[in-house]
Amino acid sequence: MSYCTLYYHIVLSTYRRQQTINIANERKLYAYIYGILKNMEATVLRIGGMPDHVHILVALPAKHSLSYVVQQLKVSSSNWLKGSNDFPYWDHWSNGYAAFSIGRTELDMVRNYIINQKEHHVSEQFADECRRLIIEYGGTIDEKYFLKDD
Repeated sequence: MSYCTLYYHIVLSTYRRQQTINIANERKLYAYIYGILKNMEATVLRIGGMPDHVHILVALPAKHSLSYVVQQLKVSSSNWLKGSNDFPYWDHWSNGYAAFSIGRTELDMVRNYIINQKEHHVSEQFADECRRLIIEYGGTIDEKYFLKDD
């Protein structure tokens, strides 16, 4: 028998970072995302965000690739959002996403980071947050493609 524990911090943004996830109903979206992930046998540790993006802290089963999980999340949740009267301005998710593998020792830090999104974004815009996270997790940024949806 094989055993794997794969923790990810996933960030999805709305198309062109439009403010289409209204705060009054965001928990309905988070519950829907939670359901998608549970159906894929993932362990959801935290979901939170802002009107233009969502952070997800999750442990994925080894049988699903990260790209497959994100594709399923984006397609299913976008279809649900389009059919919901609670999100009247919803268009769709951005073309890309950010995902970072994290260790067990980082779970509490990332969970708290997601919990405190509203306070955090008083002083940092999404583009700056995304750029900082990519660099902190050791990635590189190609400005030609950074946060481009067209």
